[in-house]
This record gives sequence, structure tokens and C-alpha cells, in this order.
Amino acid sequence: MSTVGAPEVRAGTCQGCCPRPAWDRRRLLGLGAAWVVVGTSLPERSALAAATEALLLTCIDYRLTAATTRYMAEQQMADKYDQFILAGAALGAENRKFPDWGRTLWEHVQLAIDLHRIRKIIVMDHRDCGFYKDIHGKDLAADPKQEFEVHAAQMHVLKADIGRRHPKLEVQLLLMALDGKVETVA
Repeated sequence: MSTVGAPEVRAGTCQGCCPRPAWDRRRLLGLGAAWVVVGTSLPERSALAAATEALLLTCIDYRLTAATTRYMAEQQMADKYDQFILAGAALGAENRKFPDWGRTLWEHVQLAIDLHRIRKIIVMDHRDCGFYKDIHGKDLAADPKQEFEVHAAQMHVLKADIGRRHPKLEVQLLLMALDGKVETVA
């Protein structure tokens, strides 16, 4: 076997026998440069912030994601809110089992104020919430009146905390049923 004229092969290098990776260093640098150019032509952050009216706090329950989006659109809030999602919504923000969740919420509220200049927090709990069942140890959905009262009490605790921390923010409290109907909590 002759090695005359054979190309030198170094370990770790591709000899053209395999397809070139889609995102090599040169392409990534080009993409970064393009991003800088595009980024300089985007509207200022203040223009984007002007369109953001609220921060919506909702539960993680997948059964209500479409209904929540539909409700916000019906309120002429499409593309005008940030969303923060915690199991139990108001209860997720104020509970002893997961105290870090509340701290995380307050960091996000401050970020929404700083970046998007929100003027309102909308707290949307929902009926038949598994996290409320877990924390309270009973199925509140079996008694709709009591379920409303428990949610309302929890949302009022959160509303008072929002008022202490951010007195200029308006707070709206809502309770959504599984059919997507929404009640205002006074």
C-alpha cells in the first residue's frame, strides 16, 4: 500500500465525507451580525412598552389556555399583556408550600413594570383548581359558593400585597369557570 500522494489526515477534522454542520462558526457569526443590524432598526422599547397594559397572572391548567386567550381578546387586550403562569394563580403567589414562587412573581412584576410599564395586574383564578385542592385538602368544586369565597379570599390577600408593593398598579380579580365564563371578584 503506497502513501505517496495520499492526503494528510488529522484526527478530529472532517475530510468532506460527512455533511457540513448547518450551524458552523461562520454562519453563527453572520447570524449575530444580521441580528445587530436588525436590532438597530427595531422600534424603541418605549414604543413597545406603550402597548403593554397589564400583567396577567393565571394558573397552569391546560384546560383553560384557549379560553383565557379568547377572554383577553374579547376584552380588547390581545397583544396588550404579559402573562405569568403559576399553579393556582393567586394561591401560587401566596402560599407556604412553595414560598419561592411568590418571590419569583414579584421579580417578574418589577420586570414588567420596568420593561413594559404595565399599569395593571389581572389575577385570573379558575374553578376546579387542582392546586387549591392540594393546599386546602378538599374538593372545593363540590360547593361552588364556598369555592368562590375561598378563591376570592386568596385573591384579596394577593391584591392587598400588590397594593403595598406597587400602590400605583390597578388590580383586577377574576374567576374563570371550566366553560370559559368569567366572574369578577369584587
